[in-house]
Amino acid sequence: MVEKSFDIPFISNLAMNEKQIQQNYRPLIAVHKWFARRPGTLFRGLLLSEFVPGALPDTFYRAHHLQGKRIADPFMGGGTPLLEANRLGCDIVGFDINPMAYWIVRQEIGALDVAAYREAAEQLRTSLTAEIGSLYQTTCLSCGSHTAHVKYFIWVKVISCQQCEHQIDLFPGYLLAENRRHPQNVIICAHCGDLNQVDNRDKPGACSHCREPLCLKGPANRNRCLCPNCRARNVYPNSAKGAPAHRMIAIEYHCSECKPQHRGRFFKKPDQNDLAKYAAIEHRLSQLPYHWTPTDEIPAGDETNRLHKWGYHHYAELFNRRQLLGLELSAEYITHLPEGCVRDALATNFSDLLRYQNMLCRYDTMALKSLDIFSVHGFPVGLIQCESNFLGIPNGQAGANVGSGGWSNVIEKYARAKEYCAAPFEMLHKNGHKVRMPIKGEWIGERSSRSDGDETRLVELACASSTRVALPPASLDAVVTDPPYFANVQYAELMDFCYVWLRRLVDDHHGYFLRRSTRNADELTGNVTLARGLEHFTEGLANVFGNMARALKPGSPLIFTYHHNTLEAYFPVAVSILDAGLTCSSALPCPAEMGGSIHINGTGSSVVDTVFICRSTGTTRKDTLATDPQQIAGLVMKDIEALQIGKLKPTQGDIRCVAFGHLIRLAIWSLRQTWDKTLPVTDKLKQISQAVTRLGGWPGVRLCLSGVFAQSSKVQTWAVMEAPAQYEVAGDDISF
Repeated sequence: MVEKSFDIPFISNLAMNEKQIQQNYRPLIAVHKWFARRPGTLFRGLLLSEFVPGALPDTFYRAHHLQGKRIADPFMGGGTPLLEANRLGCDIVGFDINPMAYWIVRQEIGALDVAAYREAAEQLRTSLTAEIGSLYQTTCLSCGSHTAHVKYFIWVKVISCQQCEHQIDLFPGYLLAENRRHPQNVIICAHCGDLNQVDNRDKPGACSHCREPLCLKGPANRNRCLCPNCRARNVYPNSAKGAPAHRMIAIEYHCSECKPQHRGRFFKKPDQNDLAKYAAIEHRLSQLPYHWTPTDEIPAGDETNRLHKWGYHHYAELFNRRQLLGLELSAEYITHLPEGCVRDALATNFSDLLRYQNMLCRYDTMALKSLDIFSVHGFPVGLIQCESNFLGIPNGQAGANVGSGGWSNVIEKYARAKEYCAAPFEMLHKNGHKVRMPIKGEWIGERSSRSDGDETRLVELACASSTRVALPPASLDAVVTDPPYFANVQYAELMDFCYVWLRRLVDDHHGYFLRRSTRNADELTGNVTLARGLEHFTEGLANVFGNMARALKPGSPLIFTYHHNTLEAYFPVAVSILDAGLTCSSALPCPAEMGGSIHINGTGSSVVDTVFICRSTGTTRKDTLATDPQQIAGLVMKDIEALQIGKLKPTQGDIRCVAFGHLIRLAIWSLRQTWDKTLPVTDKLKQISQAVTRLGGWPGVRLCLSGVFAQSSKVQTWAVMEAPAQYEVAGDDISF
């Protein structure tokens, strides 16, 4: 059982390593972007702890065949729990209200002839190269070749002065590249636009072209910018002016001829030929039938409202003309392919490509790469935008590419993802080295053709609300899920960005893509715009948990991960567990996000999830049933020590979330025998709040942790530490 067999330090270490470069550990996630994917190693560890006897470090690297076990996920999202269960030989049942989630998991788990896919994908890329390849070529400043490959076009937003109509570049700063992955700093001259390479950012000197002083700070700051012509102060953005305009200001390119002798990256100011190529695209676009570019308006929403503020009102406005041309040609090609798995795979590639092929992508001045639109869980509208090479740039080595965000990139990632299905592996860390360890005998999918005969597994996926699906009573061996974390991610608002394109390309035999948006009144996310608050979230989550609990075999677990920065966001979890007639037998900590992620790094957020283990009957350890802040603080400290052995250095945010998990678990325990599920939801939330207060709440626990808490970092830096001691657990069991 998970409560006794789960090894916190072992899985924490694996999960933390995985989240740093997740595609190396679980290549399957590269099929398509989904948000806040939890580590596959975590769910593998949970399933093995529940169903396979033995110490987890021993069972983890062995093949398993859990035939007959039926696992469900009512919030399948990107599919991680289901994929791990399927790989272990279980039958799986998955639901999600978002059609994009259904499509992504279907593509992850579906069969594909990888060789046929690679051939078709290369034919697509060859066709596109013939049509638009010249648009991604530039003249090398070193050798004069006219066929150097553009990696990234860099653009700045421009506005017209409200006083004199002069065009104003909205530069927040002029530093294009730092001297970390390039020998020198690259600074754009504020006067002539030339690129200058300098050693010292503090003393950049004068422009090598116009001799004017170089500076790093730009004129655009806090939505204000002075006009360089009339000195009038301009305010931006101005939604009444429509979608913002952009001006091309720099190019990072790759010259294969010069690269062997060249230090660092290749940068240049766009020349007249670069600008002329872009200006000519308008004529080419006018000759296309424009069947595939969406005309959909962007609906109001918590995330999409910031697009409206900038004057974006239609999805097509988020792309420049060169991107629209490439996307239109790609869609036209894909829709003329024969119906089947290969066409579906390329349509999925197209959808995933969109996150790099838009004018909300930014250029990382340190890493020197494009940051895709979903590098944060929102729609970041910056002043400097990055346009990636649409085709991608293979570098001559098998599977390797120069730069990111093009067709060759998504094709290679997709092929590797599907190859992983046939031959999954784990990464083993030995003496500071990573070793890829094949797990022979495991595979991912519905059918495996092997020399000893065919083996099949049941895979049931549907785009449906888990509050309404009918599952036979006592038919599930476990429910394992990663539900929405209240208002942390607006899944539908973000996924609509891809959905409005993909729905035009797919052959929809189930009717899942008929709606114009993935938004749904039953979606379980807090949303101010749609007036969905804590009560809506509580009612929906309780309905789902209740439905799943009825389908569980007696004593089988409902396991889910959760974390939030506010304790109140945990109250719906407690209500839902109690309404479902379950008790929380354990709350386990595990790292589940990467501290270096843009939306995490430098913030007070936590990377640690609580894994709640819930059952209708079972046992819980007596020594975990704390009743006061001092005892709860002791439990938190044990978990912190376990995480430290797993080489995580917990921050204040991590400690807080570990404490929240225990407070909610203990509140559920204290209320389980007197709970009345017929009460109004507001009363039930109040009961949880009162139970947490009786336990001392977070203020009481924090006071008992004062020394440790004060010494911990306030923000995430993703630091690790060596294991100080062996972690052990013990205690008597109490039945429930």
